[in-house]
Amino acid sequence: MSDNFFGSLPSVTKNLLIINVLCFFADYVLESRFGISLTNLFGLHYFLSPVFFIWQPLTYMFMHANFSHLFFNMFAVFMFAPPLEQRWGSKRFLTYYLFSGVGAACVQTFVWWLMFGEAAALHVTIGASGAVFGILFAFGWLFPDVRMFVFPIPIPIRARVFVIIYALIELFAGLANVSGDNVAHFAHLGGMLFGWILLLWWRRNDDDNIFHTNYTSPTLEKLRNWWKQHGFGSKRQEKEYTGYHYQDPVRESKKENDDKEIERILEKIKTSGYSSLTDEERAKIFK
Repeated sequence: MSDNFFGSLPSVTKNLLIINVLCFFADYVLESRFGISLTNLFGLHYFLSPVFFIWQPLTYMFMHANFSHLFFNMFAVFMFAPPLEQRWGSKRFLTYYLFSGVGAACVQTFVWWLMFGEAAALHVTIGASGAVFGILFAFGWLFPDVRMFVFPIPIPIRARVFVIIYALIELFAGLANVSGDNVAHFAHLGGMLFGWILLLWWRRNDDDNIFHTNYTSPTLEKLRNWWKQHGFGSKRQEKEYTGYHYQDPVRESKKENDDKEIERILEKIKTSGYSSLTDEERAKIFK
């Protein structure tokens, strides 16, 4: 990847992408060449499993099952993490990312305990999806009116609507216990839940105005501009400007200058008499 590609990314977002890609290829090479599975070592196992280690609730989010799993998670990080990091700063964003990911691990482990009991020791969870869903929730919270194109929906939808729909889908899929999809739906919900908890904590205890911003993702802004250029502007915007008449700023400025000049001339007559006026000033009076 080129320097220009990485140059536009904030530091934590950039390093998250790099670390996840490196971990994926390291896992692939070590397992195919030497039979060493990083997934077994760093993936999230049930806390009563003999292969559970204390670091797994953190490290599991850097392991991925296959390329498509890695790609879609990292694409979401690339799209939605930069505006959050630029708004919050690198330290706060990293805290949020890891907190959401670890929270997702806790929720998933709790659900394992409820659903499977001791049999949960056979399960393992990997992937950054919990942290990614935390990012999606924060993006919908901070930028609720940003319009997004989501396949296969043919029209742009607001970020907050997207987050709500996605959360409901995950909740339904988790409760329905979709068999065979190998997706940790409750970990996704856990990432959103813990992200929400941290946002509420920050809003209550911070006074640095982190919840107000005019920042818009450059990629999403390009899509929005393309949409407007092709005649698909929102009805709300059209209604706002109905019947609104713009004034010519040049003509308005000229009128203001002429009025000020007349006032100056009248003041000069008052103090020095009419004979003190120049021909140009007299012409302005009778114009």
